[in-house]
Amino acid sequence: MRAVVQRVSEASVRVEGETVGRIGAGLMVLLGVGQGDTEKDGEALADRILHLRIFADEAGHLNRSVLDTGGELLVVSQFTLYGDARKGRRPSFIAAAPPEEANRLYGLFVARLRGSGLRVGEGVFRAMMDVALVNQGPVTLLLDSRKVF
Repeated sequence: MRAVVQRVSEASVRVEGETVGRIGAGLMVLLGVGQGDTEKDGEALADRILHLRIFADEAGHLNRSVLDTGGELLVVSQFTLYGDARKGRRPSFIAAAPPEEANRLYGLFVARLRGSGLRVGEGVFRAMMDVALVNQGPVTLLLDSRKVF
């Protein structure tokens, strides 16, 4: 699994003009599920994101996690994180998991985050979404369950 994690002061996602997810301060997570990903990848990635120390403490150092701050999370599925643009002009997405499997693992990932007790908003799987956010810092990290854990 791959995730783009952004520290935000607010974020929202709309589908067909209707807001389906909105958060205040916390983390925006764009999540891609790849071929061969498992429940273990989702659990490890969710736990890593919950414990990332990317929020400032009283001294201004990045020593606090979203759990420490009581922040919120907004998760949006994004198969394009598995796009391969090395050849030609149109990216290939064959490394992305099939939609049914990706949706299943996406749901388990979101459930793991919700198990933390924090508020978690979502986009709509396979929908055309408009995502808005205010990246704070900016702080943006790219995590890959096959490279990090």
